[in-house]
Amino acid sequence: MDEGVVVVLGTPDPDSTDIVAQTVTTGDPSYAGPLTGVALRLPVIHVLDERVAAQCDPETYSAEIGVMVDALDTSAIIAATESAGT
Repeated sequence: MDEGVVVVLGTPDPDSTDIVAQTVTTGDPSYAGPLTGVALRLPVIHVLDERVAAQCDPETYSAEIGVMVDALDTSAIIAATESAGT
């Protein structure tokens, strides 16, 4: 695995976050796609995670992502990302 690759999600809810995070870590959980059973084991982080915000220009992050931090269930989305084993 290339340690320079990280999947940054922008999913809007915990359920979709969980599915996409599982897909790129342990394989497609729906058993319907080409990544069924393919464990890519890629690290996953969500764009709402404070670690992503810390890497961005604060003004740009606030303008592009800031509204989502307040509008979405950020803590549940982050928890879904973490539960995928990333």
